Amino acid sequence: MAQPLRYAINVTLDGCCSHEAGLPPDTESMAFWTDELRRSDTLLYGRVTYELMEGAWRRPGSGEWPDWMDASEIEFAEVMDPMRKVVASATLDAVDWNAELISGDVVEAVRRVKAQPGRGISLGGVKLPAALAAQGLIDEYTFVVHPVIAGRGPRLLEGVDLKLEPVERSEFRSGATMQRYRSVA
Repeated sequence: MAQPLRYAINVTLDGCCSHEAGLPPDTESMAFWTDELRRSDTLLYGRVTYELMEGAWRRPGSGEWPDWMDASEIEFAEVMDPMRKVVASATLDAVDWNAELISGDVVEAVRRVKAQPGRGISLGGVKLPAALAAQGLIDEYTFVVHPVIAGRGPRLLEGVDLKLEPVERSEFRSGATMQRYRSVA
């Protein structure tokens, strides 16, 4: 049986997915995202998301986390840093940070990753998830919807037609809501 591919992302009310849009992270949201990471043992990103995450959450060479990180951010980084990462990219020649590179037919490569033993694959980003959703490869969608109108930026699953079944919903003190869905065949 294939391990589940779970897409999770922050999104604004108008469907924008820029990491700069939405509410700033707080202890509650960081705890939620840390628990989301713990549901999987593999992270799947495209180049842009991989580079963004590596720049923010990879343990520095000194071994010490930066002073700007609070306890909730350090906990998130401590979970993410050692996890297996799979990076889909046609432009990168190599990756590190516990990562392997996939290129060529990304859909087939992701099918192979899903077929490997594991607790699940956590998918992030914007472009790669849209391509995988269009092929019916995503099993679960989690959106943290922020009470913000961004007005511009990359759009959630642009051009993809999906039918989703709600399975869970909760609200953060900040006013953001977590909405979890399953694909409907």
